[in-house]
Amino acid sequence: MRRAVAMFVVLNAAAVSVLADGPADNQPDNVRRVPKLGVEIDGEARQELTRRLGELAELVSGLASKNDARIRDLLPDVQIYHRAVAVALEHREFFDAKEVAVARELLDEGTARARQLAAGSAPWASQTGLVVRGYISRIDGSVQPYGLVVPDSYVATGPFRHRLDLWFHGRGENLSEVNFLNDRRRNRGQFTPADTFVLHPYGRYCNAFKFAGEVDVLEALEAVVRRYRIDESRIVARGFSMGGAACWQFAVHYADRWVAAAPGAGFSETADFLKVFQKEPQTPSWYERKLWHWYDCTDYAANLYQCPTVAYSGEIDSQKQAADMMQAALKREGIDLVHVIGPKTGHAYHRDAVVEIDRRINSIAAKGRDHVPSTVHLTTYTLKYNRMHWVTIDALKEHWEQARVDAGLVGDSTIALTTANVAGLTLSMPSGWCPLDLVEPVHLTIDGEELTAPRPASDRSWVCVLNRESGAWKIGPPSDEGLRKRHDLQGPIDDAFMDSFIFVRPTKPGKRPAVDQWVASEMKHAIEHWRQQFRGDARVKNDDALTADDIAGSNLVLWGDPDSNSFLRQIAESLPIRWNDEELVVGERRFAAATHVPVAIYPNPQSPRRYVVLNSGFTYREYDYLNNARQVPKLPDWAVIDVRTPANSRFAGKIAAADFFGESWQLRPPHD
Repeated sequence: MRRAVAMFVVLNAAAVSVLADGPADNQPDNVRRVPKLGVEIDGEARQELTRRLGELAELVSGLASKNDARIRDLLPDVQIYHRAVAVALEHREFFDAKEVAVARELLDEGTARARQLAAGSAPWASQTGLVVRGYISRIDGSVQPYGLVVPDSYVATGPFRHRLDLWFHGRGENLSEVNFLNDRRRNRGQFTPADTFVLHPYGRYCNAFKFAGEVDVLEALEAVVRRYRIDESRIVARGFSMGGAACWQFAVHYADRWVAAAPGAGFSETADFLKVFQKEPQTPSWYERKLWHWYDCTDYAANLYQCPTVAYSGEIDSQKQAADMMQAALKREGIDLVHVIGPKTGHAYHRDAVVEIDRRINSIAAKGRDHVPSTVHLTTYTLKYNRMHWVTIDALKEHWEQARVDAGLVGDSTIALTTANVAGLTLSMPSGWCPLDLVEPVHLTIDGEELTAPRPASDRSWVCVLNRESGAWKIGPPSDEGLRKRHDLQGPIDDAFMDSFIFVRPTKPGKRPAVDQWVASEMKHAIEHWRQQFRGDARVKNDDALTADDIAGSNLVLWGDPDSNSFLRQIAESLPIRWNDEELVVGERRFAAATHVPVAIYPNPQSPRRYVVLNSGFTYREYDYLNNARQVPKLPDWAVIDVRTPANSRFAGKIAAADFFGESWQLRPPHD
């Protein structure tokens, strides 16, 4: 593999103190609320804001009633103001009395935009400088904000397309929508290169841009690329502190999308960071440890072969640990990390470091991203992150174990590949980009086997599907196209909340009072905490109100059991978990139905490219809100909860059993 300069040290820095959450946040029985309850708003101010929200809502309703595609596209740019103030007022999320004045300003701006849009104009859509905009998320239908720095040189026409930098913000437990919008109206941010857009995603609050926060970044970026002339070969990922952790995550998971990455501080894995930064001993279950592979960037270090990376740390910042861990992981891959260090600097950028980082990133961005590199290295533990340039992993032998593909073009008509823990591949080069000889068959060498693949097409595109069956590779799709784990249909439970989902409420009482009580309590908890932690509104429907579009278009979160939930009753015989009046049966394991509840994810038998989830929201809880490194999945594909143990800040009850399904979504023998 190629090698880079090992380290660059910036001189003459000033010391800055580092603050840690500390042992006080290591007490599951004494968990502070995140976000905290805000200040009480006096009656007169509340009445004023309520009245003005009603006026803005009326304007929004009038705009929404118009059959106008342009208005529909621009309406979220108005709705972000209404939602920000409405949520803060309803849920007591004004954290300082001064924020009421900010709310007034936001309502002024939202009302002005609504009136402009009604008059047929939208001046903010062509504005340069600081701009706030919004989009409607596919996950829950909520309007989500993002901030932009639009370069003064931007013009909406012509051939020139601009570089874009993604900036991931740091941890801010008071970062309500009101405060986010206010900051994005006033603050250009740490880095604003010339002629460059800077996108500041909200990330759905304070989750280190994981789960719905991860999707928020991708959806906001999609909106910006659609609305502005962006050069998609020159998109840079950057961030600091919690945003540095996000930058590491996006760099390793989507390495082929960025021309470069510049993470600062943050964390890059779970166990060592919590030990060093949080002073917290780690005693995970076997499946929790496996699930650390979702967001542990050290496990995906080889992917940075595709993404030039410049890391930054303050010399005396405890979060230097993140880059140190990545440096060690990259060294095992034969790559030397460029690590810019601010001597005697704490949790901040040193001024000389900013200059040096910009010099390096600007040079990389000027070159642009290579769309079809001759060498590709792809490492993953899940089909969630299964693509690198022209290589896509379609099937694994076993999830949550390391899978790897090392691929290279050899001459004009040969491709050499080695794989590990891979059962299916697609090699694909888009029109105009295939460098292979048009008139020669493509020779493949894969894990020592020789295969002959079709020639490229006349438009210089090429696709080859490979599957490993009976221990040998063959060209073509799998002979059995039945139920199997696929990209975005691979679990675990938390994956269901990264796309459109609906909570399906039971409408009949069940036969088990303790189970019914637990279901009602946990559904209420899931709805409240989706709003509180992921800043949206979970869509909720009764079981008898589901439509064909709901079933085809959304993951269905089914609460209750076959007695209480009619949709669950329809599909119960097609699920691997069975109920009867006395027992809950999971393969060889049996549990008393009166006191046990299954939580699980599984392909929907009535819509096999969508999930059904049984009795669960996202799986981490209040204790994990206190440190972003804790915000990782706590349950695998299925579990059984003993409801005789009350829910607490870490779990929904006692975990009686839990495991992953196999690669064909089958139950596996009990784990030792």
